[in-house]
Amino acid sequence: MPIPDSSQYLLLMAGCLIITLPLEFLLGARVYRRPLRLVQAVLVTLIVFSVWDAIAIGAGMWTYSPKYTSGIAGPFGLPLEEIVFFVVIPICALLTYEAVGRVLAFLRGRARDRVPGPGRSDAGRGGAR
Repeated sequence: MPIPDSSQYLLLMAGCLIITLPLEFLLGARVYRRPLRLVQAVLVTLIVFSVWDAIAIGAGMWTYSPKYTSGIAGPFGLPLEEIVFFVVIPICALLTYEAVGRVLAFLRGRARDRVPGPGRSDAGRGGAR
């Protein structure tokens, strides 16, 4: 069964959320567990880019195809899909950023455990390297 053209973009956004959701639980990204920070980050992006889009549409710089949108318009006449994009992509970016930070911190901690620092001995680790 083919997916209607007008639903494809919203399904893509749902897919982005589903694909990045495990980062919250498996890698401890802690994005959803800090809702105030999440809302602040998303709200800034949503406002700035919604105004930017409204200006560009008003100036005739670009339009949205009715074929690929639901026909539901939000503030400034922006299609629902564009508003959803401005919410979903920052969430996915935050999840990815936080997860990468957790992985790098873990790897730095492991590297620090392997390399003797000042005043640390190699005793018990197989001698000198």
